[in-house]
Amino acid sequence: MRNKLMLFIVAVALVACGSTKTQTTNLSKRIMKGYWALNTITYSQSGEFNVTLFNDATAGCFKGSTWRFIPNNNTGIYTLSGLDCDNTEKHFVSTFDKIDKDSGLYDFLLKPTNEKHKSETNNGFRVSLTHLDDTTMQWQQTVSLDGKPFTIYMNFTKINE
Repeated sequence: MRNKLMLFIVAVALVACGSTKTQTTNLSKRIMKGYWALNTITYSQSGEFNVTLFNDATAGCFKGSTWRFIPNNNTGIYTLSGLDCDNTEKHFVSTFDKIDKDSGLYDFLLKPTNEKHKSETNNGFRVSLTHLDDTTMQWQQTVSLDGKPFTIYMNFTKINE
């Protein structure tokens, strides 16, 4: 009887740990849901950099872009801004993983798609969600510059649901 009780306690503990991860992801996805503006892009180093984000456009085209996150199917749409930028809607899917137990934030893979949510390429971009509340969000993407880590910070503001 004692062994069964111990087994039951271990099983409950495992289920509780697994549900916390799911609840945390669902809360973050619920907060991300809706429309956001990418306001600023900064870097871990000072200087002038010619950065292309997500193999799509320059950082200048991404500043002021609008993003829509649809968490029930892990998809979204963004539209670039600027006079010399392609202002058509761009579709993407996201795969969420690597949840930080302390912060509840996670890394995700952002993958460009066509309108039917099928991948046009095998390219995906690893991004870390480093801040999220009801009105602001920050992503970090670390790449290599001259063989050293170079971090791109993308700061968003919530527009509406």
